Amino acid sequence: MNATAFDTLAAARELEAAGLARDHAAAIVGIARRADAADRETLATKADIANMATKTDLAELEARLTWRLVMLGAAIGGMLAAAVAMLKFF
Repeated sequence: MNATAFDTLAAARELEAAGLARDHAAAIVGIARRADAADRETLATKADIANMATKTDLAELEARLTWRLVMLGAAIGGMLAAAVAMLKFF
């Protein structure tokens, strides 16, 4: 992910220029930096989203294939039952 760095020194100088004491400016910038870092840790990247879509697609494919296998098994079972019933007549 392309991340823009948060310029803490520029932010602190801007807050000081606005009239805040240096320790207050440093505290505010520290809070903003931690919040920015926390947000970056929880953001989903394009790769994360693509991976989720792939997993979802695979899960849907697996469900469809499972259903088809169940139906195929039932059809084969039905044909075997019919074949056994026909053999009883011979």
